[in-house]
Amino acid sequence: MKRAVRGKATAFSARVIATYGRTSMLEGEHGELWSAVRRGRRSDVVVGDQVTATASAEGQAAIESIAQRSSLLYRTDAFRIKELAANVNQVLVVFASRPSFNLWFIWKALLAARAAGIEATLVRNKTDLAEGAETAQAALDDIRRLGWRTLAISVRGDAAAAIAQLTPLTHDRRSLLVGQSGMGKSTLLNLLVPDAQARTREFSERLDQGKQTTTAARWFDLPAGGALIDTPGFQEFGLAHLTAADVVAGFPEFAPHLGRCRFLDCRHLVEPECAIRRAVESGRIAPGRYEFYRSLAETRTR
Repeated sequence: MKRAVRGKATAFSARVIATYGRTSMLEGEHGELWSAVRRGRRSDVVVGDQVTATASAEGQAAIESIAQRSSLLYRTDAFRIKELAANVNQVLVVFASRPSFNLWFIWKALLAARAAGIEATLVRNKTDLAEGAETAQAALDDIRRLGWRTLAISVRGDAAAAIAQLTPLTHDRRSLLVGQSGMGKSTLLNLLVPDAQARTREFSERLDQGKQTTTAARWFDLPAGGALIDTPGFQEFGLAHLTAADVVAGFPEFAPHLGRCRFLDCRHLVEPECAIRRAVESGRIAPGRYEFYRSLAETRTR
């Protein structure tokens, strides 16, 4: 383990594997666990962060600094911007036909990942369910045609096939699980990380917050290499942190038409001779996707 002397305390490197409020759970380079707080009363620590910390008591530590992040994924709710996880290189957006899924939630999660420079895969779970299957498959097909990677599995219905598809996708990757409540993320996590529930209980005991730790992201190492970062199910994936340019860049179907509008600063809303709106009228861009774009663009300045 890489260590350095800081005064009388010894500094060590660790990864943040769970957080609740100002308290974080750290895992050292040899698997040792620490309950830690950020020095200086700051709250800028995110699951996935690589940090330098110093021991303050048995099993207790203070986080001194955060290493530069390779990626950081955000979402926004009605009150503030929330950092979901750092240093991930893949987002798995999980949905299913039942309970009913929100198509705009899926599109927002994919857009957020694209804006953060993180690869994303749309995973349709519960393919064994007949109810709503046609709608769910159509959503998957549309996303695949737009260039995103997609996967169709049934974690409960055919666990062996699900493992066979998920293992090469997640091997040696740091994958963040995102989805609405009830889509089967926890079942998927337990399939790939058999001791996930036991480790979750250990996080809760160490953080002394009981079940409340389920409201935050948690890092789980995969047995064969890589990691899954679980997030709580939520019903809205806000994008207030994205700029107007981020939004436009998040629509791959817009790319062939950009730069062909009459005005260089066209917002693709009401401006005359807009190439994007012409593409919608001619069927080259789906009207539903354009309405989604309008909902985002109308709330942003240039």
